Amino acid sequence: MIDSDLLQLVNTHPHQTAVIIGGGAAGIFAAIQVKEKNPSLHVIVLEKSAVFLSKVRISGGGRCNVTHSCFDPQQLVKFYPRGFKELLGPFHTFQPKDTISWYEERGALLKVEKDGRMFPTTNQSQTIINTLMQEVSRLGIHLVGCEPATAISKEEDLFHIQLKNERLLLCRSIMLATGSSSQGLLLAESLGHSLEKSVPSLFTFNLPSASLLHLSGVSVPHARVSLPHMKQSYEGPLLITHFGLSGPAVLKLSAWSAKELYAAEYKTEVRVNWAPHLTLEEVKEDLFKWKKKKPSTTVELLALYDLPKSLWKHLTQPWEGKILSHLSLKDMELLSQRACQDTYQMEGKTTHKEEFVTCGGVKLNEVNFKTMESKKTPGLFFGGEVLNIDGITGGFNFQNAWTTGYIAGLSMACSVREKSLGE
Repeated sequence: MIDSDLLQLVNTHPHQTAVIIGGGAAGIFAAIQVKEKNPSLHVIVLEKSAVFLSKVRISGGGRCNVTHSCFDPQQLVKFYPRGFKELLGPFHTFQPKDTISWYEERGALLKVEKDGRMFPTTNQSQTIINTLMQEVSRLGIHLVGCEPATAISKEEDLFHIQLKNERLLLCRSIMLATGSSSQGLLLAESLGHSLEKSVPSLFTFNLPSASLLHLSGVSVPHARVSLPHMKQSYEGPLLITHFGLSGPAVLKLSAWSAKELYAAEYKTEVRVNWAPHLTLEEVKEDLFKWKKKKPSTTVELLALYDLPKSLWKHLTQPWEGKILSHLSLKDMELLSQRACQDTYQMEGKTTHKEEFVTCGGVKLNEVNFKTMESKKTPGLFFGGEVLNIDGITGGFNFQNAWTTGYIAGLSMACSVREKSLGE
C-alpha cells in the first residue's frame, strides 16, 4: 500500500511522476529505463499482490528462461503466433543480444542450451530477480505492493488513478504492464482501447482415453504432432504423461492453435508421427526391407527409428508375437500408419506447470510500436502480455517483455521530460 507521504509528494508534482501498473518483467524493466533515462522523475510501480516478479521466479522450473539465442529479428519474429509483424521494428531496437548485454553488464551471466534457450549460469531465477531489484534500489524506484488500481481516468493532461480507500494518485505518464489480468484489460478498455479475447496458450493436451497413458514419463527426442482439422503441426521433443502429451512440440503447437482449440473446446483429433523424417511410403519400404532381412524376428523386437522400446512395443501391440515374414500387406500398411499417423482424441488441456500464458489483449493496431504509446490516449503506454502478443515456449515471452518494457520506459521518460520543459 502506498505511503501517505509519497502519495502527497507525487500528487504535488504529478507532471514529474510516471506510474507503471504491474510488477512483472515488463513493468519492472520499464521502470528501470524510465528512471535511468530521467533520474529527476518519481517512478512508482503498483502491484496488486505482495510479490513482484513472480513469473520470473517460476519460469523454466525456477531457472528463468531469460531469452533465446536467436539474434536475427527477421527470424526471431517467427516464434510469435501473434505480434510477429509489430515486433519486427522493436527487435531492431532491443533484441536478445541487448538483453544478454544488459544483464551481463550487471554481473548476471547467461548461458545457451542446445535448443537455444538461455538461462543464468547459476541456474537460479533469483539471479535475475536480484539483478533487477538491485537496479530498482540503486535508482530509487518506488515499489508499492498490495495496491491494485481500481480505475483510471484522464483529465486534461493528467491521469487520475483510483486506489483503495478512495485515495487518488496523479501522474503525467502511465504504463499498463498487467499481463493477462482481467483488471488490467478492463483498465485499458476504460481508456479507449478495444480488446482481442484472452484465451490460454502454451498448454498440454489431455487424452484421457488414449491407450498410451501407461507409458507416462517416456520421451521421444523428435516427433511431429499435428491437428488435422486445424491444419497445424509442429515438430520437436515429445513427452508422454499420465494425462496425455506434453513437451516442446505440444506446447508450441498449442500456441499456434490457441484460438482454434479454444473454439473447439479443446476437443479434436491429435495425430503423432513418431518418425517425422520419413513419409508413410518410406516407413512401409523400411518394413519390407526388414521383413526380407530378418524374416524370423518378431515385430515388437524390431524397435525402429531409435524409439524407446516400450513405445515401439505399444505401437506394435496388435502384432505382438508375430514374425515379420508373416506380416501381410495389410499389416504393413496398418503398422506404417501407426508409426506415421498415430491418432488420438484430445478432450481437454492442462496448464504447463505454473507458466500460464495467454493470447489476446489490447489490439495491436491501437499501439505505436516505435514508442509503445497508445494511439487512443496520449501518455498511456503498454508492455508485455497485456498486448495481444504471445510467443512459443523458449524464452520468447520474456524477450517480448524486455523489448516492449525497454521501449516503453525510454518513451515515458522522454514524454514526461518534454511536458516538464514545456511548462
